Amino acid sequence: MTIKDAIKEYDDFRQRTRQTESLQAIDNKLLHRIGEKADELGLECYVVGGYVRDIILERPSKDIDVLVVGEGGGIRLSQALAKDLGRGANVSIFRNFGTAQLKVNKWTSKQVDKLSEKETENSSTNNQLTNSSTIEIEFVGARRESYQRDSRKPIVEDGTLDDDLHRRDFTINALAVCLNKDRYGELIDLFDGLLDLEDGIIATPLDPDITFSDDPLRMLRCIRFATQLRFKIEDETAEALKRNAERIKIISQERIIDELNKIMMTSAPSIGFIELSRSGLLPIILPEVAALEGVETRNGRAHKDNFYHTLEVLDNISKEQGAGGKEQEITSCPSNSPAPSPLPPAPLFLRWAALLHDIGKPRSKKWDNVAGWTFHNHNYIGQKMVAPLFRRMKLPMDERMAYVEKLVGLHMRPIAIADDVVTDSAVRRLLFEAGENIDDLMRLCEADITSKNREKKRRFLENFQLVREKLIDLQARDNYRTWHNPITGEEIMETFGLKPCREIGILKQAVKDAIWDSVIPNDHDAAFRFMLEKAAETGLKPIAKT
Repeated sequence: MTIKDAIKEYDDFRQRTRQTESLQAIDNKLLHRIGEKADELGLECYVVGGYVRDIILERPSKDIDVLVVGEGGGIRLSQALAKDLGRGANVSIFRNFGTAQLKVNKWTSKQVDKLSEKETENSSTNNQLTNSSTIEIEFVGARRESYQRDSRKPIVEDGTLDDDLHRRDFTINALAVCLNKDRYGELIDLFDGLLDLEDGIIATPLDPDITFSDDPLRMLRCIRFATQLRFKIEDETAEALKRNAERIKIISQERIIDELNKIMMTSAPSIGFIELSRSGLLPIILPEVAALEGVETRNGRAHKDNFYHTLEVLDNISKEQGAGGKEQEITSCPSNSPAPSPLPPAPLFLRWAALLHDIGKPRSKKWDNVAGWTFHNHNYIGQKMVAPLFRRMKLPMDERMAYVEKLVGLHMRPIAIADDVVTDSAVRRLLFEAGENIDDLMRLCEADITSKNREKKRRFLENFQLVREKLIDLQARDNYRTWHNPITGEEIMETFGLKPCREIGILKQAVKDAIWDSVIPNDHDAAFRFMLEKAAETGLKPIAKT
């Protein structure tokens, strides 16, 4: 292709995009009404940013950012529109920031009836706005920003449309479409954002060093967008991430964790974590995960790269399985067994458990001249690392943290069972310890099978299927998900006239082991008789009741 042909193709693309993706895709009742109301008030307004980007990419988009040029214009337009829409709309004003948020519960306004038949027909392209139960519209005034070195909070002044688009983080978010009637659908693209959308590129409108230094949170947003959209970070922008990585330290943990969670909830979080590693951000944000990266070799024997193994596990558990015919991952189950039920993408804290399941390996790694590299007890070490990590990252220190701790601590147990004879006793113990989280634990452990040895992988999957079948059987018979030892410490103390002591724990454990190993049935009378027998062996005698 000649340079002339390339220029013609680019011009054709720009013209085609202006006429279709911008004008027709945003042609809907609500945006027409915003433009009409702006005209009545003599204001210039545009829909900007992510909404325009997502419409062009044909991604679902519900929240709208409307940019209004003129002092106080955003607040004035939001109030006028809320009044026009009536009871279906509620506006919140933030005068200190010159912004307003309008929530439209549904399009019930009588103003719809005033729209022309042609406008109503053309609005079908983007009816998710009209039909959505709740739409949020953010009204902001055009502004110019400047930053101080020690803060990401800008000094804000009123500005022009160009000023506002220049302050945007990425070219694909610096697109604006006019809503005023005489220019409705006109696209403003100062930084070739359309071309970057077509090429799948994340780039900054201005010098990326300035963009990231001014607001370091943009570095995480850059990686998050690359992960969500499966876009490539432009080379100069990627180099700026490395140069400015240390600046992330001025960002609050709450902001950081919000972006990390968005990366975690994509269908391939590994993309984001690889970029976090390449940029140098990961060792600053999550040093426990960054420490997993690398391979050490001794006497010609190397261990696997636990960082990339972890990302494979995280991706395995994050894929849509069975939804709409999409990826049915973790290989197939044995031919003589029923296929597993389709699973939705994993919830957030199951993904955190997948990310953290091996964080104890760097601290437990040892070389053995016979066995080679070992990571003994890495699951228990990792379990103890979860709470400090959650506390530092401002993640919730409640049952969600305890859930991740439990899965990290237990993630080796099903694998150990599946690597040996699958006995009722071993499965019963696993079910008791995992309780209500047994299904998530099994899902994590199946995702953890990343061996490239197909025969080894097949054998593990077949044994996992046996574990699942025994789990179903035991749950039906014994209800071990909510199992509690029928003999309590208080009953032991009362029976033998004891104060708190180690003998109580020994007797409770003996009863528990006997039930798990099917020595005695799972009921109180059998457990009590067994306790008396074990106590007699140690010389304990029950006290006479008065």
